[in-house]
Amino acid sequence: MASPNLVLPFEEEIYAMEKLLAQLEGKASDAGDSSDEIRRMRRELTALIRKVYNNLSAWETVLVSRHPSRPQTLDYIEMIFDEFVELHGDRAIGDDRAIRSGFARLGDFRVLLIGHQKGHNLKERTQCLYGCAHPEGYRKALMKMRLAAKFRLPIICLIDTPGAYPGIGAEERGQAQLIATNLVEMSRLPTPIVCVVIGEGGSGGALGIGIGDRVSMLEHAYYSVISPEGCAGILWKEANDQTKRLAAEALRLTARDLFKLRVIDDIIPEPLGAAHRDPKEMGKTLQKYLLRYLREVTQTPVEELLEQRYQKFRRMGVFEEGPLEAPAGAVTAAPSA
Repeated sequence: MASPNLVLPFEEEIYAMEKLLAQLEGKASDAGDSSDEIRRMRRELTALIRKVYNNLSAWETVLVSRHPSRPQTLDYIEMIFDEFVELHGDRAIGDDRAIRSGFARLGDFRVLLIGHQKGHNLKERTQCLYGCAHPEGYRKALMKMRLAAKFRLPIICLIDTPGAYPGIGAEERGQAQLIATNLVEMSRLPTPIVCVVIGEGGSGGALGIGIGDRVSMLEHAYYSVISPEGCAGILWKEANDQTKRLAAEALRLTARDLFKLRVIDDIIPEPLGAAHRDPKEMGKTLQKYLLRYLREVTQTPVEELLEQRYQKFRRMGVFEEGPLEAPAGAVTAAPSA
């Protein structure tokens, strides 16, 4: 159970019921009794959790994706990967701690793992800049991906960032250009790539390691061209509660929306409630899906994989135009002289 200061507004009823249930169970344990009342409350609690998390608004989904207790890249490395050896530095500027990379083993697969890291406490967040990578982070990621391609190793990218670091120094060192370079190079990298948005998927910061043969999202993650706050600030000049909610709805940033729009290939379900309520179960589910994706993409010849990857992203945003039909009674041709 999360500590009270981490409870989101729409979770208050859930945690209140859990507290009451714990008290009843404690009394029943002391009396050696397991009453029908406790069983009924457990059923009601499960139903309430499902109801709340199955009906989250877009803005509430954003809040869940940002929950401080939500598992991050290093948590998944500890839970589901073996033999992780971290690779540091971009051989130019330094080692960006917002992006972690290294070789690891997942089941029977040797892989290169790349992921954003936000940090769980103030010290880690300061080092990682809340998951906002500098140009050297994207340069590091591409260098390691090229190394993986050289050794024919599949690549797994775990995306969790509000966006690339927006500072002047980052722009001076070519932030936009390096992200664009990553997009081009990942689109033609001759090795399988699997990408999963595990939390926030913000703007070019997410796309910088987001081009792959399989692109999926956790159920309560979001993936968007801009954050709701940024969108609200541009459209309404103010990011208050109302405008943030309106922007989140308009951006169509949830996993369900993006699956319908064919921007992502799959939605990975989260445990009862959400990933922050049961990180270990989330780790098991993510491991199962990653192994399935790896089996699929590693069995496809590289030439075919590259063509499918190219066509996958070329199809995004494509629409069809039909013949223009004039309204009934409208004049469709100029009268003769």
